[in-house]
Amino acid sequence: MNIIGISALYHDSACCIMQDGRITAAAQEERFTRIKHDRSMPYHAFKYCLKSAGLSITNVDLIAYYEKPINKLSRQLWSGYDIEKGELKNIMDPYRPNREIREILGYDGPIVFINHHLSHAASSFCYSGFDKAAILTVDSVGEWATTTYGYGNKEGIKLFKSVDFPDSIGLLYSTITSYLGFRVNNGEYKVMGLAPYGNPIYVDKIRKLIHMGDNGQYTLNMKYFDYITGKKMYSDELIKLFDESERIPESKISQFHKDIARSLQYVLEEVMLEKAVYLYEKTKLENLCMAGGVVLNCVANSRILRDGPFKRVFIQPAPNDSGAALGAAAIAYSKIAQNELKVKKLEHVYLGPEYSSREIKNLLDATSIIYSDYEYTSNELIKVVAKKLAEGKVIAWFQGKMEFGPRALGNRSILADPRVSSMKDKINSMVKKREAFRPFAPSVLEDKVREHFDIDISSPYMLLTCNVISNLNLPAITHVDSSSRIQTVNEYTNPMYTRLIREFDRITGCPIILNTSFNVRGEPIVMSPLNALTCFINTKIDCLVLGNFLIERSNNSFTLIKAIIAKSNTAVETKLDGRLYSFI
Repeated sequence: MNIIGISALYHDSACCIMQDGRITAAAQEERFTRIKHDRSMPYHAFKYCLKSAGLSITNVDLIAYYEKPINKLSRQLWSGYDIEKGELKNIMDPYRPNREIREILGYDGPIVFINHHLSHAASSFCYSGFDKAAILTVDSVGEWATTTYGYGNKEGIKLFKSVDFPDSIGLLYSTITSYLGFRVNNGEYKVMGLAPYGNPIYVDKIRKLIHMGDNGQYTLNMKYFDYITGKKMYSDELIKLFDESERIPESKISQFHKDIARSLQYVLEEVMLEKAVYLYEKTKLENLCMAGGVVLNCVANSRILRDGPFKRVFIQPAPNDSGAALGAAAIAYSKIAQNELKVKKLEHVYLGPEYSSREIKNLLDATSIIYSDYEYTSNELIKVVAKKLAEGKVIAWFQGKMEFGPRALGNRSILADPRVSSMKDKINSMVKKREAFRPFAPSVLEDKVREHFDIDISSPYMLLTCNVISNLNLPAITHVDSSSRIQTVNEYTNPMYTRLIREFDRITGCPIILNTSFNVRGEPIVMSPLNALTCFINTKIDCLVLGNFLIERSNNSFTLIKAIIAKSNTAVETKLDGRLYSFI
């Protein structure tokens, strides 16, 4: 049984393939097109999934789409959108998903449309390995629901309560994100990173934006918001409430902005914890599964795990809309399997394209680049790279299958020594070109995590934070509040990366490496060797490891290659973000 799951036409389009209950391939469209948050029908990701599975389109038994367009249209019409207005005419076309699956993907078989929050719920529970669990999904909005409460067991998933649009924790957070001068659906994680620099002195004002109700409910005070039919997320009343104009994007960040971010984060954690407690009281289950875009807030996740009533928590590694493709596929499969959830546990997210040594070598040989070949001596490569990390070099690390989801987890990563106090500034100046307040994350050996971080569970997907308790000085991965968003690593899921960290530990006594995504600001994480080489050449990273091949900047001059790349680079980022269309 071959089922394709698709999320598309909103943001972060993605495709996956499930074969007999197991996800064998998954990828986001942005990695192929190089358009960040690409919302288009995932044609390239679809082709990749088929190729990876060794199938043709005629072998696909069913396509599962991650929401119900007709139900979504009812909410859009209720909001007062003009269906004939420019781009909205395309966004509000409920037949568009079906039409584009037929015309762009070329598929003429059966299609099922799965409720958006059910797709989110299934994307977590069905891959958690739990026999039964409570399920909490929180995002901006699906068809109507913005927050849902439910539970799952072998008989299926039941969503028994919801909070509906326009009341939305996700849109509350996005509204303040917009007010603080960051892009909606792109800058929320920046607000989370900014929060520890501030003080929660505006908590009472943030609380005026939301009223907590009984039975898991809450309402937003809509006089402060303008996202239903307006041209921006917030109204003039919000500006009056804070007695400060909105921040202009890219302008200076003041203490006021930091304090607003901290106050917002405080209230978000407060609300999320209260809703988790409500869910536990209704289900009395020990396990919790979480999904939805708000669940990318790893600080709030950790608060629920630390202070909430659940013993175990599983967070979908791609909790935003891209991961809903996995949930749609799981629901479709469970229906075919006589309504029993027989989906296989998700062991890892290394589900994207990979490239052979021959492909990488052919690329390098087509250039004038000087490189070292360790194809038959990978142990030596590990030793060389670990030594360079210990010497303070910044390494671009490209290995195996690309990760699925928003985090670089050791296959498309930039690596560095976490003990170097200047490393954050060095990486920012070399490649990331991002705000100085944003923290970098560590990868740590799973069997040594408790020696250095205040956490007693694995965190393989960088979706939890905890305090740094190490005797080592780790300034490059320790945030201003002494926290860190960790990734635990083991030989089973990523042997090559684990070997590198173990060698670094052998040399330095530090079983931790700084790990940030392999991309420059405004671009998706690299997918192919050509993407990796282009990013490396256009930055000041010291070394690039492409599979078993090592390229050192000090041995090369890239002047001519840079000129060729600049002349041929035609990639552009979509402009349809706006403050109006960001949640439609």
